[in-house]
Amino acid sequence: MSNVFDIYTIIFLALAVFIFFRLRSVLGTKTGQERDPFQPRDTNLPPAGRPPAPGGEVIPMPARNGAPPVAMPADHAAPRWGDMAPVGTPLARGFDAIASRDPSFEPAGFVGGAKAAYEMIVLGFAGGDRKMLRDLLAKDVFEGFEAAIRDRETRGEQVETRFVGIEKAEIVDAQVRGDQAQVTMKFVSQLVTATRDRAGTVIDGSPDRVTDVTDVWTFARNVTDRDPNWRLIATEAGG
Repeated sequence: MSNVFDIYTIIFLALAVFIFFRLRSVLGTKTGQERDPFQPRDTNLPPAGRPPAPGGEVIPMPARNGAPPVAMPADHAAPRWGDMAPVGTPLARGFDAIASRDPSFEPAGFVGGAKAAYEMIVLGFAGGDRKMLRDLLAKDVFEGFEAAIRDRETRGEQVETRFVGIEKAEIVDAQVRGDQAQVTMKFVSQLVTATRDRAGTVIDGSPDRVTDVTDVWTFARNVTDRDPNWRLIATEAGG
């Protein structure tokens, strides 16, 4: 009986060892492609988060469990610019054109910077801050702002402006003209503004009333220039 037990014991041990090595060969071996869990992920991925479709027709999906790659139609690719510019729209093409000349361009980040610049320019104009305005405006736009400030000073007028906030800021156009990238923003903001004469009497606006203001501003930069700053090149009142 002990001999029979010994034989079965040996058989089960042999099976256990065989199964162990089979599992190890599948689950426990390294291919050399594993990522160190403490190594940062690659941040230099294309904006779409995946390689472009070969031939513009299909996007190869990664193989899973040894199965061959599955070809997915390009229509199923995540939009490069997300909800800001749906695929095929003029705005998406404009973003593509700018990014092809300036790989650092990122629309969401641009909107954040443009909102900050908008507030600085509005308050800078009200306060007559020529130095700050010169750094943010194109030459011809600065000259127009500076002339308005000079006329206001000649009349002895002062503008009081309080920025309440920006309700909406969106990119409405993007394009490349020659070496110049241009992005047009629409701002909907709330301001409290009043103009006083030499005697301090309010002659325009109100120091107590919030006013809704809509502006359409275009910013630009030369993509061949090492200066990364965008400057205001055109302004108009929105409808």
